[in-house]
Amino acid sequence: MRDQRESLTKELLMRKLPKPTEQEIHEGPQTVSFQIANGNARQGCILQTRFPTKAEAQKYLLTNWPIIERMARKGLATGTLEEGQIKLVMI
Repeated sequence: MRDQRESLTKELLMRKLPKPTEQEIHEGPQTVSFQIANGNARQGCILQTRFPTKAEAQKYLLTNWPIIERMARKGLATGTLEEGQIKLVMI
């Protein structure tokens, strides 16, 4: 079972990310929306990336989730909201 998982993981890592679509090229750098828990409610968040595709932006979010979540929670604690959302920008 473990060998199958390792094999599948290696295969997934070797896949190439898709090329940007015409719409993504026109839109420019992509944003990814996500939510964090805020008591019994959910807080909307946006991460502005420099990546040309949604797939790359989403992969970045998932890969760096602990850091991004910490930053979003810090923004929530300090009340740093723009239009009701926490906005993070990749530098």
